[in-house]
Amino acid sequence: MTVILNENTRVLIQGITGGEGSKATKQMLDYGTKVICGVTPGKGGQEVEGVPVYNSVQEAKQAHPEVNTSILYVPGKFAKGAAIEAIQNEIETIICITELIPILDVIEMIEHAKKHNSRIIGPSTAGIINPKLKLKLGSIGGSSNAQYTEGPVGIISKSGGMCSETSLLLKNKGIGVSEVIGIGGDAISGTDFCDLLEKFETDEQTKVVVIYGEVGGEYEQKVAEFVKAKKFTKPLVAFVSGAFAENLPNVSLGHAGAIIEGESGTRTAKIKALKDAGISVANIHHEIVDIVEKILNEENHK
Repeated sequence: MTVILNENTRVLIQGITGGEGSKATKQMLDYGTKVICGVTPGKGGQEVEGVPVYNSVQEAKQAHPEVNTSILYVPGKFAKGAAIEAIQNEIETIICITELIPILDVIEMIEHAKKHNSRIIGPSTAGIINPKLKLKLGSIGGSSNAQYTEGPVGIISKSGGMCSETSLLLKNKGIGVSEVIGIGGDAISGTDFCDLLEKFETDEQTKVVVIYGEVGGEYEQKVAEFVKAKKFTKPLVAFVSGAFAENLPNVSLGHAGAIIEGESGTRTAKIKALKDAGISVANIHHEIVDIVEKILNEENHK
């Protein structure tokens, strides 16, 4: 079993002719991703890095029926329309890179996806990378990708930058990753920690999973309940950022999801819930590596 990416992943990029879309296209192709086509209304007939461009998802899908994944590099006000267009054309997985989407639009996108058995990763995701398959969706890792090496650790992160930072820390200890997934730091995510833990549970390559959480919302508390219910049984390591914001008054973090309402959204409340569920929690970020290393050593000696 795999998590999100597999050998049959075939990609369409909505907004391929824009600056970010065209840059990401080159990075993905260089890494090995099968970018089949792109869509920009009014730009049909052009090419980006040798990838054909169409005016609509319908046109692209008719020409390339094997496409099953779309990546959105479109402005926030057009994201809902782009996502719904992809869903209506039976795109299974939608990676929403776009930031600053109105929250009601996000809710509509996610509900539409659920009704049609599609999955949205994001909004505001950096993407997904799988070193074993040499596949990546989005700009995750930039142009080098050197921090991502094949191994047994799955990573799910609200922060795109910390996907790379966590992978690099592991790499420096000789530990690689199976699949790294940015879920975005918005208040509402199309796919949350628990959705992906369910997928990692059945992935044979993954021996331990790391989640990188942040203040705001209750996704981390849902993880605690998920583990308590024994819906995820592999070793799990968690880190929750935001100690700085919690210790100093009137400090806010940059992600839209970092809005604290009451006590449940605080770092302290999240860490308590995770620890109460028996989950290993790193107090500072680089402790993740020590905990993972210890778990893997114990697994190897079983």
